[in-house]
Amino acid sequence: MESIDGRALILACSAIGAGLAMIAGIGAGIGQGYAAGKAAEAVGRQPGAKSDVQSTMIVGAAIAETTGIYGFVIALMLLFMNPLINTYMNLIG
Repeated sequence: MESIDGRALILACSAIGAGLAMIAGIGAGIGQGYAAGKAAEAVGRQPGAKSDVQSTMIVGAAIAETTGIYGFVIALMLLFMNPLINTYMNLIG
């Protein structure tokens, strides 16, 4: 049975971490869908307030989207920049 070295373990854990970071996109998608649904209900109840509801929904959707983008950037950093590999290499010399 072969043992796993530290570099391979860090790469495997980075891939798992990137996958977990992408879970943030699920929450953003659910939040945006919920906000759009509620905005459509509000416009249906008060058609005169359409522009106010729409602008508020767009700001809310942009804020919700930042969570997904942040998770995506963290995943890309873990996969391609490998910051933990450099730390590991500095530790072992």
